[in-house]
Amino acid sequence: MDLQLTGKVAMVAASSRGLGRATAIGLAREGVKLSLAARTAEALAKVADDIREETGLDDVLTVPTDVTQADQIQRWADQTFQRYGGVDILVTNAGGPPHGVWEDFQTDEAWIQAFELNMLSTIRMIRAVVPSMRERGGGRILNIQSSSVKSPINNLILSNTIRPGVAGLAKSLSRELADDNILVNTVCPGAIYTDRLRSGTLDRAQRAGLTEEEAIAERTSGIPLKRFGTPEEFANVVVFLASGRASYVTGSAIMVDGGSFSAI
Repeated sequence: MDLQLTGKVAMVAASSRGLGRATAIGLAREGVKLSLAARTAEALAKVADDIREETGLDDVLTVPTDVTQADQIQRWADQTFQRYGGVDILVTNAGGPPHGVWEDFQTDEAWIQAFELNMLSTIRMIRAVVPSMRERGGGRILNIQSSSVKSPINNLILSNTIRPGVAGLAKSLSRELADDNILVNTVCPGAIYTDRLRSGTLDRAQRAGLTEEEAIAERTSGIPLKRFGTPEEFANVVVFLASGRASYVTGSAIMVDGGSFSAI
């Protein structure tokens, strides 16, 4: 199936590892020109080299960016426009806020930082690209969030609070930007076996005296598919939603979780 992505321009945030990296590679395989952002130049250079080697795509722009800083987001957008003339696809993404429960966060600082990291960064990235998408006759905005959008996760009160707000933003924008042919969706990963999840699994195994395989079996026992998802499986969903084949999908929060979320 031709996904009608060849020659499109995509900005992918937090793309030096994990889900962002997998998404960038997936888009590159479809001939998308990439503008990648992450905090460290060295990590970005590495993923750009990996993309060139794995896909043959040579046109990769890298812009070191801390998405909690408004001026750095705007610089990333400006450099993308200067290089490519505009943008067709934005993939917003950022690391998660700290683990913890209510009693762990009894001052404003952590709440403000979580808001800036996951909500305000998304607002700023979208604000930076909408004028260009309007000029180009449309676009796709994909917000990588978490399954906590649909169902709270124990010991993640900051994520459980902030991330559903991003889904609400996306739903509202999907209506407000529909006349501009800008489609806005939220993609919600469940247990995807990134380096971060593997590190947590290994830590759990060590503390419980389990092998890695035993810890994985324990962790995945409640997932209907009885396994973790791969970053590539998650990226495939994002790439489809970014494509011309997903032209009637907007305002959705799509779970990629192996069936873990039990509601209809």
